[in-house]
Amino acid sequence: MGMLSLPGFLSCGKKKDFNLTHEKDSESRDSDENSERGNWSSKGDYLLSMVGYAVGLGNVWRFPYLTYQNGGGAFLIPYTLMLALAGLPLFFLECSLGQFGSLGPVSIWRILPLFQGVGITMVIISAFVTIYYNVIIAYALYYLFASFQKVLPWSDCFSWADEFCSKTQIVSDCNATMRGQIIHANYSYIVSNNLTCINGTINYKPVQFPSEQYWNKVALQRSSGLEDTGRVVWYLALCLLLSWTIVGAALFKGIKSSGKVVYFTALFPYVILLILLVRGATLEGAMDGIEYYIGRQSNITKLMEAEVWKDAATQIFYSLSVAWGGLVALSSYNKFHNNCYSDAIIVCVTNCVTSVFAGFAIFSILGHMAFVSKRPVSEVVDSGFELAFVAYPEALSKLPVSPLWSFLFFFMLLLLGLDSQFASIETLTTTIQDISPRVMRKLRLPITIGLCTVLFFLGLVCVTQAGIYWVNLIDHFCAGWGILISAVLEIIGIVYIYGGNRFIEDIEMMIGKKSFYFWLWWRMCWFFITPVLLMAILVWSLITFSNPTYGSVLYPTWGTAVGWCMIIFCVIWIPIVAIIKIVKAEGNLIQRIVSCCRPAANWGPYLEIHRGERYSHVVDPKKEKEHEIPTVSAIIY
Repeated sequence: MGMLSLPGFLSCGKKKDFNLTHEKDSESRDSDENSERGNWSSKGDYLLSMVGYAVGLGNVWRFPYLTYQNGGGAFLIPYTLMLALAGLPLFFLECSLGQFGSLGPVSIWRILPLFQGVGITMVIISAFVTIYYNVIIAYALYYLFASFQKVLPWSDCFSWADEFCSKTQIVSDCNATMRGQIIHANYSYIVSNNLTCINGTINYKPVQFPSEQYWNKVALQRSSGLEDTGRVVWYLALCLLLSWTIVGAALFKGIKSSGKVVYFTALFPYVILLILLVRGATLEGAMDGIEYYIGRQSNITKLMEAEVWKDAATQIFYSLSVAWGGLVALSSYNKFHNNCYSDAIIVCVTNCVTSVFAGFAIFSILGHMAFVSKRPVSEVVDSGFELAFVAYPEALSKLPVSPLWSFLFFFMLLLLGLDSQFASIETLTTTIQDISPRVMRKLRLPITIGLCTVLFFLGLVCVTQAGIYWVNLIDHFCAGWGILISAVLEIIGIVYIYGGNRFIEDIEMMIGKKSFYFWLWWRMCWFFITPVLLMAILVWSLITFSNPTYGSVLYPTWGTAVGWCMIIFCVIWIPIVAIIKIVKAEGNLIQRIVSCCRPAANWGPYLEIHRGERYSHVVDPKKEKEHEIPTVSAIIY
């Protein structure tokens, strides 16, 4: 009897737990305005997810360097102008578009079927970027774990170092005065004869800081080039697996779970930045770093250089994550009458303020590093991987209680990366949901796990000994032109073909009627300023294109060819889908093109109660999907 009751008790417990979970999910869906797709549980979930998506690693490791390089505080002038002229208009457009149609970045192109390939391009680029972006998160995880030691492993030249490793500069040779004559000799001879080097004649040996050699020799086990793949670095592979596990766990219920996780992952980096800033500001030499960042080095004449304006526009464009599909995907879960206008302003301003704030925290500690190593700040400033995994770890290793500061810094990088990754994966799952909402609703967990698993295996090439070259290659090609092409076509398609004034009427259905003067600025940007700026950036990028390199390492010809193949694979869907749409249309060629430039019969607000007279003719997408076969071709045809 007792033996029989135990399984019975356990099964009842499982059933009860399942029912409770099912009831909670049902209650959550019942409270949603859109019960089929679901909505954000609260406005805070959405805003923090958007902030987490927009505020990423680039705010910490690229913006401060660009500010320093392009005239210090003067750089904030073109940066702010580009925010107003290019970043914010495109950001507002995408948020409005996703919220109005309640669809992801592919299905939203019911608004203009001829351009549906633009949405596919966005999704494919997002998939490529998620592969290498999670590898960067894996690097942060590795350094995070490495920080749990009394002495940071990159704080000195330990057993892994070679003869070029040194914490200070090593004099090689110089000129000196000996018996009334100037001689040139190596430094050991100068010292042994009690001579003094003449100022300006000292030559130094090529040395590397311990943090640089640790990054290359230990963390990456970097090979000589892309062609030398080597083996999979097992600890980086485990960190990559852990990273994908965290992402999958956070997204197991889609926006319902990720919307809660971001309360920590989006807000805590600000706490860490504040701690690092306070600590950095108390260090010797901190003011030197801050002055290099935004103080006496400010050079207003830099504004006369076209390169500065290009850098400002490019940084704004990539920092806000426009044209990746994520903004459309996240906004598609908003309630129809949400004020997407104020949301766009809040997120864009928060993103830019974060960039400036992060610069103070970064440069105060780099200033201390320059003070300790007796070098100018310009010699310790770097961007990208070199700042995050070489220069900054080197600076942190010189602080008292260095493991604590190292842990905080890499924990911040981890959180900044995860936020952006959540939104990128949500972009992919939203696309799948638009293909078949019913299947996604029933199988969300296995689909999310399967997607993360596939992307993990695709990313293994990036954790080989040649992995950093692959990461750099994907970033060089996929995160560049493809996004610019998508953005240009997106704004041209919506404003010039669908109709900018018509789109404004759509927005007013959500946020209410606005005055002519309210829309005057947005019309100026959408119809002229923003498209021209985007075209200028795209043309400039094409003109100034150079083959990818990593440091001094050149890529082989086949490596560059692989990069071109990746970007072609991303954008080829734009003409392919356009041709398919034209072929399937009826009439002569002109009639077919014209019909493909009109909104689809099922374009409009997702729910019937929001359609009003303007969209009373819309075919109900829910009825349309009852007999839909869940295949990729469904979103094209």
